[in-house]
Amino acid sequence: MDPVITLRHCDIAPDLRDRAISTLHRLGHLAGRPTNAAAVFSAAGGLAGVELQLDAPGGPLIVARANAADHRTALDRAEERLRRQVARVSGRTRVARHSAELPQRPQV
Repeated sequence: MDPVITLRHCDIAPDLRDRAISTLHRLGHLAGRPTNAAAVFSAAGGLAGVELQLDAPGGPLIVARANAADHRTALDRAEERLRRQVARVSGRTRVARHSAELPQRPQV
């Protein structure tokens, strides 16, 4: 999957473009090998906007949008929204990497 980056009425730094691509790859692994991924950066009305799209196989097109003062913040917000939607669609829940001690069963 090669993510498509689209710019509408704005320019972004190359490191932000790379960050968007890595974000889509990371979320694509959670979605289960998506067939399409895209990020659309826009600027209108003094706000920077980001729209992230993942097309999961056998599932719906997942879209998350966010606006902020700058594109970096908007990308972070859109990533969080997309992460929640991907988790809901794929049925995966977040697993803690550390395990707390389990309560001991009383002995009979």
